[in-house]
Amino acid sequence: MVETQRTGDTGQSASESSSATKPGWPEQAASMVWDAWGIPAGHKPLSAQIRGLLAQVFGVSGDPVTRRDEVDVPLRESALTPDRRDGLGAVVGADNVSVDHHDRLLRAGGKSTPDLLRRRAEGPQDAPDAIVYPADHDQVLAVLTYCAANAIAVVPFGGGTSVVGGVDPIGGRFDTVIALDLRRLDTLSKVDPISGTAALGAGLTGPAAEKLLAAHGLSLGHFPQSFEFASIGGFAATRSSGQASAGYGRFDDMVQHLKIATPSGTIELGRAPASAAGPDLRELFVGSEGALGVITEVTLRVHPVPETIGYQAWSFPDFETGAAALRSVVQAGAAPTVLRLSDEVETGVNLARTADIGGNPVAGCLAITTFEGTAAHVAARSAEAGALLAAAGGNALGQTPAQEWEHGRFAAPYMRDALLDVGVLCETLETATTWSNLAALKSKVTAALTDSLAGQGTPPLVMCHISHTYPTGASLYFTIIAKQLDDPIAQWHAAKQAVGDAIMTAGGTITHHHAVGTDHRPWIPAEIGDLGVRILRAVKQQLDPAGILNPGKLVP
Repeated sequence: MVETQRTGDTGQSASESSSATKPGWPEQAASMVWDAWGIPAGHKPLSAQIRGLLAQVFGVSGDPVTRRDEVDVPLRESALTPDRRDGLGAVVGADNVSVDHHDRLLRAGGKSTPDLLRRRAEGPQDAPDAIVYPADHDQVLAVLTYCAANAIAVVPFGGGTSVVGGVDPIGGRFDTVIALDLRRLDTLSKVDPISGTAALGAGLTGPAAEKLLAAHGLSLGHFPQSFEFASIGGFAATRSSGQASAGYGRFDDMVQHLKIATPSGTIELGRAPASAAGPDLRELFVGSEGALGVITEVTLRVHPVPETIGYQAWSFPDFETGAAALRSVVQAGAAPTVLRLSDEVETGVNLARTADIGGNPVAGCLAITTFEGTAAHVAARSAEAGALLAAAGGNALGQTPAQEWEHGRFAAPYMRDALLDVGVLCETLETATTWSNLAALKSKVTAALTDSLAGQGTPPLVMCHISHTYPTGASLYFTIIAKQLDDPIAQWHAAKQAVGDAIMTAGGTITHHHAVGTDHRPWIPAEIGDLGVRILRAVKQQLDPAGILNPGKLVP
């Protein structure tokens, strides 16, 4: 076992700790910029080639709009009264309650396309009335107790990466709403190398958690696209799924134990790897999005830092052939660590090569596989998976396309922002279904998006990939690009309504890993049924009788 460690306190020099992580991993990230994804250094202008393509396809000039400085952005006046500010300060310390313009603006919402379009609109921005920074579980519990007694809404805030309205500062019936920023809960409190578990504070970002674990030769292996900025607590609260899910599972698969603060008290769940002591109550909080309680610590399954990584890319003549190939690998129990397949459109837009790679032209659909572990394990698993993929019609392309994908895997949101700047709407959505229903669901989602946006006079480009697989089915992740209308928020809202209805009618889930938030909340009754809604509301009433936790999210 180890004593508590905080970010930056690994017992190693910077060079030693960084060498234990994968190349290109960032250190603990700073807060993201207020009106876009990520940090300023990640934003690049569009190339002349891309600007020309946009002009040809969408009729836009490619000239970016001028972005405002944050000091010029008006905010709704804070409703936090002096006595309430003093009351919160008595719990966490006066210096840990902020009504600063900068702090409020950075927590004015998440990072969906509608979020960013609202950030860029004229007029006062909605924002939390204050930011509160608790230091530990007991302070979180005390803040919730105070807020419940004083009718203050609480929005738990980790990395702020939600793309479904999960951290929007909605007060509901309360006249004051705070953002409960968990960044100070940044410890690695226990490592059990024998059992292969580690207890991590909810406020740790993905890179910070990996750095602390790497000092012990361990890794979590959870790398969603939000990895650089999202938090451990956020991963748990949204049922996050990382790009290495084929090898390491979803985040909820990794959760062994939870510590949660609620307005009704503290609850700790998970005494053993498995139990028959009734329903697993951890499932109430993994995916609860801060509406039932605030996750303060998560004990997770970890594994040794991989000894080696193998890469291999494949091409398939079409998406259905590629999907069948992925299914054959997963159902044989031979899944790689990363297993993803782009459809013909996504391959053509993002991953096509103008020259042969390894003597084989990239055509049809591109698949990416990576394998992690010991050299022997990587060799054996890649040979088994490779034989299955080849037998299913795959053409091996070598390691370069897979390495290039890994190198740029966290950069896509920056491209989205650059497109928004030049008048091009770009947004994503995801769903999942069984293998037998996969082709039908993909077709109906694509048709719903195309019909809605084309019907508004803006025919879209719809791309899709599979990045999370299971023995019984897979997820579908769509990227949509279209010319912006004068009201792009209304434009996307119409498309989202159409595609949400299509997903439910076609037998998909309304969300595979983006979570519910405000955006998917209208479809929850269709997802879980009226009785399911009543159960969810009953749990909410027991844990949060005053209704202060994340109003307007998750619970219909």
